[in-house]
Amino acid sequence: LFKMQFLQILSRKPGSLEVLFQIPFCQKQFPCTCLSTSVCVYSKKKKGSSYEQVDQEKYKNLVNSVTSHKTSAQTPETILEEDSLLYGPPAKHRPPVKAGTKTPNNWVPLINPSKRILPVSSGSNVPMKIGLQRTKMPSVTRILQQTLSPQQVFYLERWKQKMIEMLGKEGFEEYTKNLFLQGELFHSALESIFLSEEASARDQGEDDVVAGYLSSVEHVLEDISDVKALESGVHHETLQYLGLVDCVAKYRGRLCVIDWKTSEKPKPSLQNTYDNPLQVAAYIGAINHDANYDFQVCCGLIVVAYKNGSPAHPHFMDPDLCSQYWNKWLLRLEEYMDKN
Repeated sequence: LFKMQFLQILSRKPGSLEVLFQIPFCQKQFPCTCLSTSVCVYSKKKKGSSYEQVDQEKYKNLVNSVTSHKTSAQTPETILEEDSLLYGPPAKHRPPVKAGTKTPNNWVPLINPSKRILPVSSGSNVPMKIGLQRTKMPSVTRILQQTLSPQQVFYLERWKQKMIEMLGKEGFEEYTKNLFLQGELFHSALESIFLSEEASARDQGEDDVVAGYLSSVEHVLEDISDVKALESGVHHETLQYLGLVDCVAKYRGRLCVIDWKTSEKPKPSLQNTYDNPLQVAAYIGAINHDANYDFQVCCGLIVVAYKNGSPAHPHFMDPDLCSQYWNKWLLRLEEYMDKN
């Protein structure tokens, strides 16, 4: 009834709306009724629209910041200026560069590009055994010994002092002498095995020490075939160094320079062999640049045999790994040349 009266008043007197809101009756009743009606209508029209509750201005700014193509006002120069103000000028100290990240000045490739690689045959050819030439060229062992890092020298000296305290000076000299002798007997026994001199190998194996080493490498020998060289001298014609290679043969079908090592402590990882990978890489490079050898090698193998007969640890070096150690060897060679 009130609504009808209100509409009638508006239709008769369109200009009296201001007077209508001034009467006491409308001040008490009309605002409540009008708001109730408008809210109801609004909710019906906008029902289900969740975007109305989003902060439109904030969303607009977010989109503009993401899609804007304008670059930041900050530049490397301004960032450095801010850092200088906050933390002071940068220190002048330069961190030491690791040897592995340096590039040799006199870089020579590991594989000789001018040397033809012949296919490795599986025939019964006698392994090569070239005598080591006695010249003024330094050996691989000498180069590595004279370019040890201060840390390596420290640990070697500390080990030596501990052994002298335990065994005495004469006892330590006898101990090192026996180590070299055991190594020579072990290499001789392996050479006899590869040359199929079974009787000689059995005689060598009567020694408990050598028998332990041979038992240690027994599972590795099963994967070795096509021996190309044994205890053979090599020299790098370009870089002018020489060495004596223990063995060149196939290991699981891949031609390798094989280095036999003896140890009383386990060396399950390649890192435990210290400079032995550099030695193998140096021998590989020498063979590839030595005219006496009609083949090239790109892989290496370090076999650590144990005196107690426990299974040896074979550490295979693929071509990528050999290249890494070849670069390190070239740096050591340059260091030796600089000192001498």
